[in-house]
Amino acid sequence: MRVNQELDDLKEEISGFEKLKNDLDAIKELSQEPGVEKEIEKLEKELKKLETQVFLSGKYDRGNAILTIYSGAGGQDAQDWATMLLRMYERYCSFKGFKTEILSQSFGESGGPEGRIGTKSVTLEIKGKYAFGFLKKENGVHRLVRISPFSSQKLRHTSFALVELLPEIQRVEGSEIKINPEDLKIDYYRASGPGGQYVNKRETAVRLTHLPSGIVVACQSERNQGVNREKATKILLAKLIQMEEEKTKKELKEIKGKQISASWGNQIRSYVLHPYKLVKDLRTDVESSNPDAVLDGDLEQFIEAEIKI
Repeated sequence: MRVNQELDDLKEEISGFEKLKNDLDAIKELSQEPGVEKEIEKLEKELKKLETQVFLSGKYDRGNAILTIYSGAGGQDAQDWATMLLRMYERYCSFKGFKTEILSQSFGESGGPEGRIGTKSVTLEIKGKYAFGFLKKENGVHRLVRISPFSSQKLRHTSFALVELLPEIQRVEGSEIKINPEDLKIDYYRASGPGGQYVNKRETAVRLTHLPSGIVVACQSERNQGVNREKATKILLAKLIQMEEEKTKKELKEIKGKQISASWGNQIRSYVLHPYKLVKDLRTDVESSNPDAVLDGDLEQFIEAEIKI
């Protein structure tokens, strides 16, 4: 199944390049015809799309992604910032045609302005072709500077959140990593939302603790206990593979990178809303003076630049 899918993907890529060549030949013949400018613009967009895909040749780049956001230093503001980032990535995925589903979410303190409730941590499943490839370098600390909506004195506040990306791994051929049932502590609980409102009254949410490594994963998105356990197991497998391959410094060493804290000095991108408006990626120097659009999911210029480094 997996080999067939990879073969289909390669055939599609070859077909894309062949179509591009044929379109280029056709435009050369119509170089003096009216309206050829529009065809050239269309061809440039297709070329840019194929160029981007050349950089997405990693082992897991074509597959789905698991994105987790952790609120960091900054208290209630940081929890609100994690919620804002969740919305930003959901909007970006919607623009790209990716499907998203929140697998688990731990809510923060309530009682914020306009009923805002923050997020301590949230895990988002992202399904779509090249989802992991496009998003993998969003991995890192994201910093927000703004006038705090939680400050009665309207003071400027800096918040941090850590974004972690993992590939969704169904099965690894030849992998020696296996999850021993005896190494798992399994907890079932009721999935709850803000204010303690239960999504359902049955204990369908699942939390897996891998005792040898201490890794904890959870899933509460489905009303079926078995499905939640299956999804949690996929996340655990991805984390175990990541940890093993980081130890041996092999192909996945950049999925998460070194252990960093969501605090000052570790950020990959800054989002400044006050005293001026600017979003700047500190790795690529790509900037935007329209943070509202960026927070609404317009990440294309940042992601296009970062996948090429």
